Amino acid sequence: MTIIESLFEKLGLGKITSPINSVSGGFMHRMYKVCTENHTYAVKHLNPEIMKRPGAMDNYKKAERLEAILEEEGIPIVPALVFDGKKMQELLGNYFYIFDWHDGSITDWNNITVEQCWKAGNIQGRIHAIKTGLAVANEPTSLELSTIDWDGYITQAAECKEVESLLKENLSLLNYAQTELNKARKSLPNITTIIDEDMDPKNVMWKNGEPVVIDLECLDYGNPVSSAIQLSLQWAGITLCDFDAEKQKSFFQGYLAACDNGFRDYKSVFGLTYTWIEWLEYNIQRSLGASQDKTEQEMGFSEVKNTINRIKYIRKMEEKIKSNL
Repeated sequence: MTIIESLFEKLGLGKITSPINSVSGGFMHRMYKVCTENHTYAVKHLNPEIMKRPGAMDNYKKAERLEAILEEEGIPIVPALVFDGKKMQELLGNYFYIFDWHDGSITDWNNITVEQCWKAGNIQGRIHAIKTGLAVANEPTSLELSTIDWDGYITQAAECKEVESLLKENLSLLNYAQTELNKARKSLPNITTIIDEDMDPKNVMWKNGEPVVIDLECLDYGNPVSSAIQLSLQWAGITLCDFDAEKQKSFFQGYLAACDNGFRDYKSVFGLTYTWIEWLEYNIQRSLGASQDKTEQEMGFSEVKNTINRIKYIRKMEEKIKSNL
């Protein structure tokens, strides 16, 4: 019996009637389609390495509370199901979320439309517009600056020549990106809202032209300006190094139709687009063996290459993106 079969037996969800199929679960977790006699579910098996991190459980619990607020506000989402008063399920040291299966599809990253960008921006705006009582303009918020030690990672990568070489070749660019990111963070207006910085195209499903947001474990409180600029770029093709100015404009038009916090000087905080360096650091750690899972290490190295290419592309497109903002 698989661990998912054991989980379904424990929760009384019925007998599984067909093979459990692995489906795309993003870069961190594993996702499965599970069919019983009466229902079809999506089961997310949370990455054990992520769950070992200090504070991980608290972050998930916060995200669950915010997910409930989004449900109450009528935001189109696929929430985790509740069993025995809990969303997160644990079995034999493994952690899971269970969802109703949603019969929609993820848009191919190469075929995102201007209309979809408007709708995605509008959903993000609706999330940022939710009143939380935290958006107090004259109360200071903690400022998290990036302090990645690239030289230290080059030293660590001495036995992984491919990673070492990539970091050495791009050291000046990575230092520049970190400096620009920190300058932008220091310039942000002091606004706090609910944010979903993981609402990129892979986490929005479409059915009959209408979107629904999935994978809400990254819900948090944060700065909406930072979140909006980064997501606008992802919907505009930055992930594939194929920036489309009209798609970014459409995202912001949808966003501003739902949420207008008065901020307009997005060009001045362009450095926020270099937040990719933090995803890069995570994948450097994966590739250098933070996880003993070989698949994890290989995925980490693949993302190191992809992410450095994105950072190089952003630097190349800097003036065009600033002009668009």
